[in-house]
Amino acid sequence: MKKISDYSAQMEKYVREVNLPGGVLSTLYQPISYALASGGKRLRPSLLLMAADAFGGKAADAFSPAAGIEVFHNFTLLHDDVMDNSDTRRGRPSVFAKWGLNTAILSGDTMLTLATQLISNVEDKLLRPVLDAFNAMAIRVYEGQRLDMDFETSDSVTLDDYIRMIMDKTGSLIGASAKIGALIGGASEKDAEKMYEYGMMLGVAFQIQDDWLDVFGDSTTFGKPIGGDINNNKKSYLVLKGYASGGPEAEALREAMSLPAGDTKVKVVTRIYEKMNLSAICRQEIASYSAKALAALKSTSLSDDDKAAFRAVVEKLTGRKK
Repeated sequence: MKKISDYSAQMEKYVREVNLPGGVLSTLYQPISYALASGGKRLRPSLLLMAADAFGGKAADAFSPAAGIEVFHNFTLLHDDVMDNSDTRRGRPSVFAKWGLNTAILSGDTMLTLATQLISNVEDKLLRPVLDAFNAMAIRVYEGQRLDMDFETSDSVTLDDYIRMIMDKTGSLIGASAKIGALIGGASEKDAEKMYEYGMMLGVAFQIQDDWLDVFGDSTTFGKPIGGDINNNKKSYLVLKGYASGGPEAEALREAMSLPAGDTKVKVVTRIYEKMNLSAICRQEIASYSAKALAALKSTSLSDDDKAAFRAVVEKLTGRKK
């Protein structure tokens, strides 16, 4: 049984060998190379390759579209850093911090067009369905980012609002990766849609796992300080679930979230989360969305061996420590 790590290693090599112009245009393309070389899980392009293989295609024929997905993902991160005024990305200076606002915008715009070119490198008969899937996903990602930004200044965000936002911002990109790979592999329309659903539900579980790790993970393994969401007053699954529970503990949580950022705030909020049993509740929600992903996978025509490989992806991502 092939593992997603087999594909991620190939994808890492392919992305690092993407040839971009230099010379007088190095100020445009060097920030792109820098962004792409910053690592990451390469989850989305690897999932695309895996799906193409599983449905009878060749991963070699899917490297260009997979790279397009990875370039698009990194484009969104580059522009996110601009919108968030963020100085760091994956433990080093962001493109925004290193080259400035104008370069971050222009290099990001260039990445979006490069992504579209790479995605379009498929057989003519697949061009329309692949581009339709890519464009529909891109719009959902932008909508999710808008909602995420609006949440920062809203006191009326509900759990349903939050789930919709992460379906758009995170789930749709993972879902489209699985769907586009399936299409390239020759999947039926039904199977391609089921793979989209699989990726979408996996994406939601993936994001809620991130929310849990931000509070209950180990900072050394997680790769960033614990409690960032708390200190930044992010509308995470944990805090919204806590607010929705009502009662004196919910009120205590609201008061704790108004404390100044720092270790004391993180400790106080975490203690309240523990009293409300939110760690276990969060894990149950992750399990619920994982089950939805697996139900979609089960309804595809994939072989048992291939289904087992995609089940392993769910287990790996929702059991991860970073």
